[in-house]
Amino acid sequence: MNIPSNTVVLRGTIANEPTDRQLPSGVTVVQFDLRTIVTGADRSDTITVPLSWSDPTAAGRAAAVDGADVVVTGTVRRRFFRAGGQTQSRTEVVVDRLVPSRRTKSVRSLLAAVAADLTQDCG
Repeated sequence: MNIPSNTVVLRGTIANEPTDRQLPSGVTVVQFDLRTIVTGADRSDTITVPLSWSDPTAAGRAAAVDGADVVVTGTVRRRFFRAGGQTQSRTEVVVDRLVPSRRTKSVRSLLAAVAADLTQDCG
């Protein structure tokens, strides 16, 4: 796995029922939101992050259900589209892997792979 510098690791709860969309190319895109907590020096906020996942595995898709606590790795992307005659944009996380957080061995393996790839990229 070769992870680019644009690497995201999130842990949170899936905030809505994922929706599947079939693109003309035949690719299935699953979109959903992840609710997570951002902590600062003197406070914490709950935020919702939009996620997009292209052609997830059957096991991954089965794990992506409303209310599931998951760990996600991916990249940040901003995409532009036309809606209502205007150009709009959406910033989202493109999912590479999704693992239920209760599967601690899988989460540790995923995080170790991310750390190894980031360290390797640093030379």
